[in-house]
Amino acid sequence: MKVVIACDHRGFDAKKKLLPYLRTRGHDVTDMGCDSTAMCDYPDFAVPAARAVARGEFDVGILLDGSGIGMSIVANKIAGVFAALVHDDVTARQAREKIHCNVLCLGTDLMGEDQIRNIVEIFLSTPFEEGRHQQRIEKIRQIERER
Repeated sequence: MKVVIACDHRGFDAKKKLLPYLRTRGHDVTDMGCDSTAMCDYPDFAVPAARAVARGEFDVGILLDGSGIGMSIVANKIAGVFAALVHDDVTARQAREKIHCNVLCLGTDLMGEDQIRNIVEIFLSTPFEEGRHQQRIEKIRQIERER
């Protein structure tokens, strides 16, 4: 799977640990920053990554910050992005299965390395169920077109 990953300074350490894990799992991963723990603004990294997903350059995006809230708000401003702020196995699965989210947002201050890996694995491996869920996705896309 083609994955883009981005973070702010609070997500940097988790991203450093997640990158090699994703690559050993066979994913083609592109890192769009940030590149240190020096304070930075999450929109500067969330926007380019989310736009790349919306353009179809990547299958999914993973955005990391302290709470996950900022990255998820920014990513969902980009038409074509369905970003989910996920905290556990259930929300990771439902984000993909029911809503067909293409961007995963994680709050790295709130979870450990093993939990992050588990959530990412579930998110990347869960297929969209389609069926009745497709109708709901189309309604969301209509809202985007109205904007």
